Amino acid sequence: MVNPISLEIFRSALTAIAEEMGVVLTHSSYSPNIKERRDFSCALFDAHGQLIAQAAHIPVHLGSMPDSVAAALVSFDHFAPGDIIALNDPFLGGTHLPDITLIAPIFVEIDNEQWLIGFAANRAHHSDVGGMSPGSMPLATEIYQEGLIIPPIKLWEAGQPNRALLSLLLRNVRTPDERRGDLTAQVAANRTAVRRLQEMVDRWGLPTLEEHFEALIAYARRITEATIEQIPDGTYQFTDYLDDDGISETPIPLTVAVIVRNDHVTVDFTGSSPQVLGNVNTVAAVAKSATYYVIRCLMPDDAPMNHGTFAPVTVITPGGTVVNARPPAAVAQGNVETSQRITDVILGAFAQALPDVVPAASQGTMNNITAGGIDPRTQQPFAYYETMGGGMGARPGLNGLSGVHTHMSNTLNTPIEAFEYAYPLRITRYQLRDGSGGRGAARGGDGLIREITFEVPTTVTLLTERRRLPPYGLHGGEPGKCGENRLLHEGQETLLAGKAHFRTEPGDRLIIASPGGGGWGQDVEGRKDEAQSTTPT
Repeated sequence: MVNPISLEIFRSALTAIAEEMGVVLTHSSYSPNIKERRDFSCALFDAHGQLIAQAAHIPVHLGSMPDSVAAALVSFDHFAPGDIIALNDPFLGGTHLPDITLIAPIFVEIDNEQWLIGFAANRAHHSDVGGMSPGSMPLATEIYQEGLIIPPIKLWEAGQPNRALLSLLLRNVRTPDERRGDLTAQVAANRTAVRRLQEMVDRWGLPTLEEHFEALIAYARRITEATIEQIPDGTYQFTDYLDDDGISETPIPLTVAVIVRNDHVTVDFTGSSPQVLGNVNTVAAVAKSATYYVIRCLMPDDAPMNHGTFAPVTVITPGGTVVNARPPAAVAQGNVETSQRITDVILGAFAQALPDVVPAASQGTMNNITAGGIDPRTQQPFAYYETMGGGMGARPGLNGLSGVHTHMSNTLNTPIEAFEYAYPLRITRYQLRDGSGGRGAARGGDGLIREITFEVPTTVTLLTERRRLPPYGLHGGEPGKCGENRLLHEGQETLLAGKAHFRTEPGDRLIIASPGGGGWGQDVEGRKDEAQSTTPT
């Protein structure tokens, strides 16, 4: 029987399993991107593919992972204990190609019979999956340039690896040993969830467990509906722009209409740009993920996150647009950069309905850096990927935080010691970018400055935003400063575009300055002080 106490016990237990999956993945992975930055997410699903629990990992992964499980359910009509389904195809449940999702059916033994009760899934960003440049985040114009495409396929079957398929995958990446290690760590994380669910069935029984699955989903839906009911009914519209797509310099509009009616909200992206040639396009799963994230931000901190959270939310993404591109569109940057702008657009709309709740725009980019070459210590290829923090938007009565990952990114930075141990590169400067946050009654957080010195010839790709169009302020607050990318070569400093691909030589220095957050409210006192300081004496 479900009661408030048992509901909280099961919610905490299921969330703890997802968190433990993340711990296993952290401790057993090979790459700094997963081990140090923790660029992964873990979740549990019921036998119908409905999300029942997730860890507090990467928002852009978690809201889209249900589409991956749905794709696996469509692709296979039979599962067995020990199966592991792999996929990364953005048009079949993935997000972008470096994010490889592994899904394990969860069978439990009851009276010597195996019963399918759900699925464990984790998604991890692999620092290389092939493609036209190291790091698999190129300035691409079609998805085939971005790396190896994996449709839903059994990478492990009945507990045994598909060695031929694994060999094929590893032959098409620059860092096969690292990829093998990270994939094996993902398998271990899913197997941890299988063991823990068996323990819960042994203790509570399958009927009790499944009863609480349903009760938790219903509970989350009630909380979401109650949250939406507190928002004034109406239609709230907002438009913001991506700087460009990396191929042309034309800003790309994203338009949203948020329609609130009683306990339901519709988020309609009609009017957004048609899909473009560059890889800022997203698939619908990413647009939904950003939408769910914003709704979750409006909910109480302790609300569960599962299938019920999404039920009162309808997301409309017209096909053939930048928020729901059709293949063979390039999409690598859409997952990391366009998802951030989608978040800004939806928050901008909600700011009209909830002016004393919604913050100004945060940095609005993940400042993606990919680099690769030959490591002289091993004479083997290396591939580096990282995102950078920046300024958080100011909130009513509170300044934004400085030098943090915001919104759709929830990773750590790579510690300098781990970075320099893993790659033939050096970090020669890492500091806050003072004064980059927008002024206001509450000030936006400051961005970061990170300087990388290259010790070997290296191929670099930058995918960054808010280099031309700054993060907006709200209610009289000023925008945050745009970010900047610069390259120092033989004493000459060059300002780089927000999206750039180039080759460096030993001794070159790349300087990334991330944007500040927008300010909130009019800075009456600050403006007065400034006016007095400029008055002639």
